[in-house]
Amino acid sequence: MMDKIALWILLIGGINWGLVGIFRFDLIAWAFGGSDSIISRILYIVVALAAVWCISLFFRKNELVGDREEMRETRS
Repeated sequence: MMDKIALWILLIGGINWGLVGIFRFDLIAWAFGGSDSIISRILYIVVALAAVWCISLFFRKNELVGDREEMRETRS
């Protein structure tokens, strides 16, 4: 569950950075009163923490594949 939440947060952050890069429009800063507002800074930190969490996805075995392999073994 944490993986999915982190991926969604990272997706939203990536879209925000795309908007910044293409249109020079920071959606988070616009919505929450500028990039220096406390809410914007907290959201930037949450996106950064989600990115750090997602680094662990590179080093984990795909649990879904493991579950499917176990199901095949039990059927045989």
